[in-house]
Amino acid sequence: MIRIDEQLSTSPPDLLFQVAADVERWPDILPHYRWVKFQEKTGFGHGLVEMAAWRDFGGPLRYPTWWASRMESDPAVPVVHYRHVDGVTRGMDVSWEFIPAAGATLVRVVHEWQGPAWPVIGRFAARHVIGPHFVSAIARRTIAGVCAEAERRAGVTKAGPHG
Repeated sequence: MIRIDEQLSTSPPDLLFQVAADVERWPDILPHYRWVKFQEKTGFGHGLVEMAAWRDFGGPLRYPTWWASRMESDPAVPVVHYRHVDGVTRGMDVSWEFIPAAGATLVRVVHEWQGPAWPVIGRFAARHVIGPHFVSAIARRTIAGVCAEAERRAGVTKAGPHG
């Protein structure tokens, strides 16, 4: 399964990277995140990080999700990589990319995964249920929130910088 979710932002790549890599602040800026905590932190954007989010289905219906990942980031590129090491999505590789695009930045999140180690239905579940209805649903909200926070910090409005 490969899932690609992306959004254009008027913020510069380095600012978007800073917001995206500062995962410990995500619960403060992303209401669907229940918690983010490092089990082992080896530097900014590096370590073993545990994350939990809600998958909202509308109204009061929501489902709790949880995973742990090895996180590595490189501000020079800029890129943030994750390798899920625990949870239903164990084995998933995730990359956050920040691509300059004609006065904007394309924020692209790529998820690659073979699916859970469930006999017979693992790959089907990944492609048709977990990928589109959980992974992408949460990723789209996360990308939108990261872009909104970066634009807020940059003083960007819908009409452009500073008004």
